[in-house]
Amino acid sequence: MILKASQRGGAKALGLHLMKTEENEHVEIHEVSGFVADDLMGAMKEAHALSVGTKCRQFLFSVSLNPPANESVRVEVFEKACDMIEERMGLKGQPRMIVFHEKEGRRHAHAVWSRIDAQTMTAKQLSHFKLQLRGVSKQLYLENGWEMPEGLRDFRLRDTRNMTLADWQQAKRGNLDSREVKQAIKECWAKSDNGAAFARALEECGMYLAHGERNNHVAVTIDGQAFAVARVTGEKVKAVRARLGDPGDLKNVPDTIREIGDTIAPRLSRHIAEAKRIAAQAIKPLRDEKLTMRDAHRAERQKLDRMQRERFGNEQRDRAARVRKGAKGLWDIVTGRYFKVRKQNEVEAYFGMQRDRNQRHALVQAQLQERQGLQARVVAVRERHARQMLGLYRDAARYRQMARDGSPVKDGADNTRSAPRGPELG
Repeated sequence: MILKASQRGGAKALGLHLMKTEENEHVEIHEVSGFVADDLMGAMKEAHALSVGTKCRQFLFSVSLNPPANESVRVEVFEKACDMIEERMGLKGQPRMIVFHEKEGRRHAHAVWSRIDAQTMTAKQLSHFKLQLRGVSKQLYLENGWEMPEGLRDFRLRDTRNMTLADWQQAKRGNLDSREVKQAIKECWAKSDNGAAFARALEECGMYLAHGERNNHVAVTIDGQAFAVARVTGEKVKAVRARLGDPGDLKNVPDTIREIGDTIAPRLSRHIAEAKRIAAQAIKPLRDEKLTMRDAHRAERQKLDRMQRERFGNEQRDRAARVRKGAKGLWDIVTGRYFKVRKQNEVEAYFGMQRDRNQRHALVQAQLQERQGLQARVVAVRERHARQMLGLYRDAARYRQMARDGSPVKDGADNTRSAPRGPELG
């Protein structure tokens, strides 16, 4: 369980953040203890009011508890984690609040303690709390048999990246096949009888006619690679010049590459805008489904809570009816019957509480699994469109650099990635 903590003030802002339902699909106030108030915002105000009598500005200790995404974690595990934090940080007996959040099929908790000791009117010292919580986190992973992240097992192995783009950074297109390029140049040569026709035919294939370094005609691909026309077609240089004219009348290769960059980059910008629109349309049905699922899950939880409250009330009345009053009650105390009944009531109440918790845990886990199924579809759509967007952004950057530098941009030492042919970008 990853623990992230901070000492802070701003009780009202924190309370509003913990109650926010726009970002979280489910918000459940699990515990408000040690305060006079029994609601979250009231407890936050009370914590702030108590701090006014001290010089402490960061009077709250806020911890987020994030279990592994693929684990079913019971409420008792979160409670035990909070107890361990209290013990390790010297916060035993301090007022605290615990709030559960659910988002995108994952459940985590927020625990907030008041640092102010009401007896001494001083703030609890929380020295090296990040290191202390790291030890608690390790212990939770070991006790629950969870697979420990490498970064937690050994600090030197932590992953410093905030986003996982490894899969997204795989380009969609393969390497440029020079055989296809040469074949296309040959076909353009065969159907063209002059320089203008040959240049147009090349542009239809995503290539441009230019003046090479050896005073020859070259075909420049959309990636900036230059192919000598005479060498590709097998014609003599004089024959090529006779058909295409003086190569000196054409732009040189660097200028041609700049022209390619200037031409393609704006088109890619339009493709990026179109890709964003398509991505928004693709995700909208899933977002609507998420809202529908959230409302249904909330209704199911409210129904279960109502049924459990009604059952608890009925069971409480039944247990109370067993305790006789008046003279009979005194007789039960003398004979010991009262203590047997009280013990029976306590046991039944305890098992009733465990039964209710088990029911709620089963419902929450079933809903989380359903939500995770939807989230898997959301992630698949996001990743698919993200890969497309990343490829478009990368290509746009390459062509802007080509327009600026007048030279082809390569992804690797000897690996030039191909771009879409000209007609596809129009």
